[in-house]
Amino acid sequence: MRKTVGIYGGSFNPIHDGHTQLGKWLCDNGYVDELWFLVSPLNPHKIGDTSLLDDETRLHLAKLAIEECATLKVCDFEMHLPRPSYMVNTLFSLRETYPDIDFILVIGADNWERFNLWYKPDEIMRHHRILVYPREGYLVDSDSLPGGVTLVDSPIYNISSTEIREQIRKGTYDGRMISPNVWTEIKRLGLYA
Repeated sequence: MRKTVGIYGGSFNPIHDGHTQLGKWLCDNGYVDELWFLVSPLNPHKIGDTSLLDDETRLHLAKLAIEECATLKVCDFEMHLPRPSYMVNTLFSLRETYPDIDFILVIGADNWERFNLWYKPDEIMRHHRILVYPREGYLVDSDSLPGGVTLVDSPIYNISSTEIREQIRKGTYDGRMISPNVWTEIKRLGLYA
């Protein structure tokens, strides 16, 4: 039987409990066998973001965040592809590299709202199913979704990497939205301060 792997791309700057809890929920509820956090080296929509930690540090923090969960993986696949990273090219390369895996794209309702602006969205939909998870402030009508696109009824994890970075910078962060080992490493390395 073919394994299904959810591909959840992002900067993960830093990875937080909303990311990992969603990944566990998708695996626990049978949507995917595994979920891979695809750490993006350069999101085309975030060019010029000076708060972005280097690739290796974000990968390191992501690996710390998922140490306790066998169904969650951290993937550096995009780090070895031409930049900027376009999901259509990444998914094509993943299919070529892992022909025995069914890759399912996992995106938030905010990204689904602007999915038509992605590079070659029709190509992505031609080859991959898409799971859309709810985000606060974004309504998705499940009845209007095209075939192959599913709105999942996951909890809404209202956590923001941007807010975490800002709170760390201000010295007001209390450590509750990221795993303790990630927070310990952020403090040890003096990240985001």
